[in-house]
Amino acid sequence: MIEIQYNPALRKNLLNSTLLERAAHTALKAQAARQDVSLSILLTDDTQIQELNSEYRGIDAPTDVLSFEVNERDPETGFLYLGEIIISTPYATRQALKNGHSLEAETQLLVVHGVLHLLGHDHAEPEEKSRMWDAQAKILTSLGLSGIKIQEI
Repeated sequence: MIEIQYNPALRKNLLNSTLLERAAHTALKAQAARQDVSLSILLTDDTQIQELNSEYRGIDAPTDVLSFEVNERDPETGFLYLGEIIISTPYATRQALKNGHSLEAETQLLVVHGVLHLLGHDHAEPEEKSRMWDAQAKILTSLGLSGIKIQEI
């Protein structure tokens, strides 16, 4: 189960929720994740993501995506709640423009990236980054987004 939430400051129908859900499901399936999982995706603004980035990572600047692992069973649904992916749509918009692709493609990339983090991938070390980027590229190709990569502004 994928839940899409919007910061009230954003226009609610800015992005196609079906594309974001498809990106998350495709990443979960590609990583052979359990079927009984859920996660949340929050689409927000630079202010909120900067506050979270500062509080949890000690970086007082906005970023494109943050992932917060939870990995707890939801007593109401019985699903394993993986965690939350938070995406700054203004930041993603700037990255999409800089990199020459659509906001929809950029946010799908960020959802895939976030799901991989929730499943334990990291990119702090070169070997980890290589594995994560390879997995990400395969998932994006299956979504029809080959050639799209994380390239922060």
